[in-house]
Amino acid sequence: MTATTITGPGIEARRDGRIGRLRLMRPRALNALDLPMIRFMREWLDRWAADPAVEAVVVEGEGRAFCAGGDVRAVREQVLGGAHDAAEEFFAEEYALNGAIGHFPKPYVALIDGICMGGGLGISVHGSDRVVTEAAMLAMPETGIGLTPDIGASFFLPRLSNFLGTYLGLTGARLSGGDAVHAGLATAFVPQAAVGALSAALAAEGTAAIARFVAPPPPFSLAPQLGTIAACFGADSLAEIEARLEAEGSDWSAETLGVLRRMSPSALCWTLASLRAGASRDLDACLAAERALVRHIIRLPDFAEGVRAMVVDKDRRPRWQPGRLEEVDPRAIAALMQTAH
Repeated sequence: MTATTITGPGIEARRDGRIGRLRLMRPRALNALDLPMIRFMREWLDRWAADPAVEAVVVEGEGRAFCAGGDVRAVREQVLGGAHDAAEEFFAEEYALNGAIGHFPKPYVALIDGICMGGGLGISVHGSDRVVTEAAMLAMPETGIGLTPDIGASFFLPRLSNFLGTYLGLTGARLSGGDAVHAGLATAFVPQAAVGALSAALAAEGTAAIARFVAPPPPFSLAPQLGTIAACFGADSLAEIEARLEAEGSDWSAETLGVLRRMSPSALCWTLASLRAGASRDLDACLAAERALVRHIIRLPDFAEGVRAMVVDKDRRPRWQPGRLEEVDPRAIAALMQTAH
């Protein structure tokens, strides 16, 4: 059939052969999600879920990013302006979209050929097929902006083996496309040169086309560290994680310790608690807990400061409150986590 395209705010929906195709089109903003884009995606997912002529949905990004996450710059402006309800609405609808993807009744294919961070994982990892190329880069960098890995990350990160999800969630470490397959965040590796042909084949053949394009991923770059990651990040407190990294004594552990000490100390604490709790919750419960937690976090000073330092001014010199892990009040963290039950 002839493809028809409906253009939305920074995104388009297109019925293309056997598939419904969503294309994120904010390349200058690295396809960061704002509320109108989230609503547009949800509207078309609901339509295509009910349309028997649509066999699958394919999501792509224009430019060098699949999706760099939610538009935290805009959320910060809302928070600083006192528009907390608007900021909460953004997260509520984003998480509802993540849940809808997780429960989508048809194949949902994310073609990740570029940057995919934070909310970008929220619109990909919960789907049935996550195809990555050598240009893909996946990360959950929220502890570096005083937030917490959300969009259902407290569900999928704890389910990675060797406490790899705890490592990724706390450090914000970046995974290549091949590494994402080995880690379990992606389901297939396709060379970048072939991803255009795969995209076209999906419209003609449906998801059966993926198998023809899959290639073996490069070796797992973290393979030499998996034992250390499991031993260190399996600890139940940040202090113990840091102590184990110090005791391990390798260049890698020293570098990792340095990364942790640049993150928001408070964010590290509530993130570890969120990941541990999420290990025994289903996706819907994790999203609900994250929504309750984030509602409070965005009101704390580290969120506005972290986004300022990393996204707005880009001086990468956040002034955390408190500035050291030893100064974080465990009672304050425990009280915060009570809100996410």
